[in-house]
Amino acid sequence: MNIKKNDAVKIIAGKDKGKTGKVILVDYKKGKLTIDGLNLYKKHVRPKRKGEKGQIISTPRSIDASNAMLACGSCDKAVRVGYRVENGQKQRICKKCKAII
Repeated sequence: MNIKKNDAVKIIAGKDKGKTGKVILVDYKKGKLTIDGLNLYKKHVRPKRKGEKGQIISTPRSIDASNAMLACGSCDKAVRVGYRVENGQKQRICKKCKAII
């Protein structure tokens, strides 16, 4: 998987198709991503103390990594990722504009 935490990704399938967000959490074993503000679901929370009201909280759920692509910062598109080694360091590059991601 070529997506890491804090990367900008674009959703290519599902109810949030076309939206862009920042990756909060990556589960490499399951191949899932959690993206800030996308794929939200509503969770009903019961009151904890006497006199307190219950709430409905929106929290992000994870999506499959195959439904998201890395977003390039320079060309503002969902792109495939290539790799280049410079000065002994491996860098991810955009396949469209060859910019470093």
